Amino acid sequence: MTTFSATECPPEAKESLLDYWHNRTPTGDFLRAVLENNLRDAFGRADDTNRRHLGEIVNWCHWELPSPAWGSPEKVRAWLAKEEAV
Repeated sequence: MTTFSATECPPEAKESLLDYWHNRTPTGDFLRAVLENNLRDAFGRADDTNRRHLGEIVNWCHWELPSPAWGSPEKVRAWLAKEEAV
């Protein structure tokens, strides 16, 4: 299992992203915007801590999450429905 170091990601974001990945559990609005590749909304929804770590969170998603799990609203909906987007 991939993990974040404490300096790269706020603990709440880490826990939520790992739960989304492994259990297909919905995230909050901020991480949902990140997962849907809507960085304007992600930046607007982020608290100060997540805003400071936004680049690291996006980078982790890019390198660690399976492609079908993120990148568009359709992919996120399909992932949460336990299907793969076409």
